[in-house]
Amino acid sequence: MRASRLVNLLLLLQDRGRMTARQLADELEVSVRTVYRDVEALGAAGIPLYGAAGHDGGYRLVDGYRTRLTGLTADEAQAAFLAALPGTAAELGLGEALATAQLKLRAALPTELREHAGRIQERFLLDAPGWYGDADRVPDLAAVAAAVWAGRAVVLRYRRWRAPEEIERRVEPYGLVLKAGRWYLVAGGPSGIRTYRVDQILAVRPMEEVFVIPDGFDLAGYWNGYLADFRARLHTSEALVRLTPEGARRLGVTPTCGGWTEVRIPIESIDHAHREFLRLGADVEVLAPAELRNRIAQTARTLSTRYEG
Repeated sequence: MRASRLVNLLLLLQDRGRMTARQLADELEVSVRTVYRDVEALGAAGIPLYGAAGHDGGYRLVDGYRTRLTGLTADEAQAAFLAALPGTAAELGLGEALATAQLKLRAALPTELREHAGRIQERFLLDAPGWYGDADRVPDLAAVAAAVWAGRAVVLRYRRWRAPEEIERRVEPYGLVLKAGRWYLVAGGPSGIRTYRVDQILAVRPMEEVFVIPDGFDLAGYWNGYLADFRARLHTSEALVRLTPEGARRLGVTPTCGGWTEVRIPIESIDHAHREFLRLGADVEVLAPAELRNRIAQTARTLSTRYEG
């Protein structure tokens, strides 16, 4: 456990430069006293690091020192290769860089770990997009990613669902998120932080203006909050339905033994629920709300008339 923590401490200093004992303790989830002991142990092992007191103090490695990747475990090496998505890197304009990085990583690994990593690429394939429909075309993704990386504002021409359907807006791109095969841009603008689908961006005009991401902004934290808010707005009502055992199975509901199961199910809207429940055919009966039940009954009558003819 301590050996792993020492390696992590070393990698943190290598990655981030100067860090205080408190910052290291928070990252490693240990006490400041433990950090002091670990720093002493690294120094005794010949690692060239030093500490400085005062407001700008902290620990750092001697300039130019880089550790090798000999501390990787088999699982860590496998995860490094498994996490790399060639298609995603190519969309961002980093396909060649990813291939080169993997070659360098493979060359730095001991023979046994190199074989583990090779088997990962032979036996596992990550395909992020969903089954139905072609992958979104994102011709402006590379330009957006470049602006995110450089911290430069851009002017977006964007297509949205409400009027006016086409808008132009200056935004400060904070980060990109890949969700179920679809790219989203998280950016600051005149009305605060907003999320934009990259496949709905019609044009990107880079600006020379450099911006600073607000203190305390965390991309993962923002995205988790965005998803929670989306889900809360998604299911604003519910339907009371009866399900056959097969219908219960298809909806992931625990069925009542040997008969129909009555259950309340969150729904997004009458229109959306109408489409989804029709997929279950005779395995569902909608009891409420009355508007939804009447819509499905009308559809059933129309289908019956059409097929009888």
